[in-house]
Amino acid sequence: MTLALNMTKHFYILILLLLLFQGNVFGQDDHNLPDSPLFNLLDINQSSRNVELFWSPLPNVSGYVIYRKNEISGLYIAIDSMFNPLASSYIMPLTQSGSSFYSEYFRIASRDTTGGKNRTSILSNILNTIYATVSMDTCKNLIKIKWNHYPSYPDPVVHYTVLQSISNGPFSEISSLSPDIDSLQISDFEANTPYCFVVRAHLKSGKLSGSNKSCILTKMQRPPQWINADYATVNNDKKIELSFHIDPLSEIKTFSLERKTGNTGNFSQIAQFTISAPSVSYVDNKADISEINYYRLAALNNCGITVIWSNPASNIVLACDQNGDEIRLAWNSYRGWTGGISSYKLFTNTGDGFKEIETISPDDTLFIIKYSDIMYDVTGNEVCFILKALEGSNPYSDPGESSSPAVCIPASVVITVPDIFTPDGNGINDLFSPVLSFTPDEYYLLITDLRRRKVFESRNFNDKWDGRINGSSLPGGVYLWLLETRAPGGEKMTRSGTVTIVFNR
Repeated sequence: MTLALNMTKHFYILILLLLLFQGNVFGQDDHNLPDSPLFNLLDINQSSRNVELFWSPLPNVSGYVIYRKNEISGLYIAIDSMFNPLASSYIMPLTQSGSSFYSEYFRIASRDTTGGKNRTSILSNILNTIYATVSMDTCKNLIKIKWNHYPSYPDPVVHYTVLQSISNGPFSEISSLSPDIDSLQISDFEANTPYCFVVRAHLKSGKLSGSNKSCILTKMQRPPQWINADYATVNNDKKIELSFHIDPLSEIKTFSLERKTGNTGNFSQIAQFTISAPSVSYVDNKADISEINYYRLAALNNCGITVIWSNPASNIVLACDQNGDEIRLAWNSYRGWTGGISSYKLFTNTGDGFKEIETISPDDTLFIIKYSDIMYDVTGNEVCFILKALEGSNPYSDPGESSSPAVCIPASVVITVPDIFTPDGNGINDLFSPVLSFTPDEYYLLITDLRRRKVFESRNFNDKWDGRINGSSLPGGVYLWLLETRAPGGEKMTRSGTVTIVFNR
C-alpha cells in the first residue's frame, strides 16, 4: 500500500514540474506568451500506419510542443517537441499510439525561446481520433459498427463514410451517413469471413479524418439448412405421433415444436427440445384427433429467435357414413410432405384384423364402398376403416407414412328371403335361400310342405334348395320355411314365411 501511494505521489509531482517548465501555470505573464496554433486536422492514416497531426504554422515562434491526454489523470502531457518554426505537422507511428484501443485526444502549443526565455503558448483547440468498434449480433445476424464523433471545430464535419475490407482485400465505401450518426448495422455479409472497417469524417474543407481499423471474424452459429417433418400419424393409443429429421451439420441444438388446430389461427409452442441427435420424436397427448392439427419444428438461435421452420405435417381425419348399401369415406389430404403423396391405402377390419383392400389416387379425398361387397366377410358387430397416406421419395429421410384413426360402422343385420323361385333348370332363379348381410355364427334352415312334411334342412348357410326332395322335383305351389340364425354380434334371430315354386310354361 505504501509503495503504491509513493508512486502516485511521484507521478503527480512529475506532472506539476512539467507544467511549471512549460510556463502555463503559477503566474506566467500571458501577454508575453506566443500565440496558440490552430489545430486543423487529426487523422489515422491506415496506408502509412501513422497518427498524423496538422496545424497552421505561426510567425515569430521557435517550435511546437505536442500534447496528449493521459487516460488515467485526464491531464494533457507533452509527448514531443519540434524545434522547427516552419513545422505544420507531426507523425506518430501507430505502434506508439493507443488509438487502436480508444479515442486519443491531442493539443498543440507553440514555443518562443528568443531572448533567453522559454515561453510556451496556451494549448490549442482539442482534436480527437475517431475510434471505431465492430461487433456481431448473432441473434439478428448483424454486424454492428460504432464510433465516436470527430470535433466540428475548426473544420465542420459534413458527413461520415464507412469503408469495408473483406478477407484482407482493398477497402471500399459501403455507406455515407449524416454527421449526427455514430453507428451502422450490416446484414448482408458472409459467415466465417474476416471483415475490417474504417470510418472517415469528411470535413467542410475537403479534408478527411480516418479512424482506426476495426476487424472481426463473422463466426456465426450455423443454422440447419433444412428440417424435414417426416410424418404426423395417429398411433394405436389414439395419440398423434410426430417425427422430424434435422440437418446434421447444424450447430443449433434448441428447437421449438409448434401446433395449430384447423385452417385458421396461429401456431403456438407445445414443446421445446435441446437435442444432440439430428432427429426429434414426440407424441402429442393433448391434440384432438377428430380435428386437423398442423405441426412444424422451429430452430432457435442463442437468443431464442426462430431462424428456420420445417415443412408442415398434418394428421388425417377420416369420416364415414352409410346410406343403404353405400358406405362413403372422406378425408383431408395430407399436407406438407417434401416428397408429396404417392398414394393412399384403405384398410378394413371386418372382425379379424385390418387388411388392405384398396390403393387410392393421391388426388382423391373420397371413396365409396358397397356394403354388399364386404358383408360376407363380416364376423364382428362392426366394420372399421383406416386410411394410410404414403409419401413419395424424400431426400432427407425415409418416406413417411401417416395413418388416420379407425372409424367404424355397425355391422348390418339384414335378412332378405325371396317369396318365389323357378327351379326349371334354365339357370335363372333356380335356387332358393335366405340372403344374409353377414356371415352367421349359427344357421338353421327348415323347409316343409303345407302338411309339415320336411322337404329340405341345412345348417350350412351356403346350402341352397333346388326345389327337390331326395332328387325328385316337387310340384309347384306354396311351401313353408323356418330360419334360425345368430349374427356375429351375438344377436339370435328367427324368421319364417312361405315361398312359392313356379314353373314357367
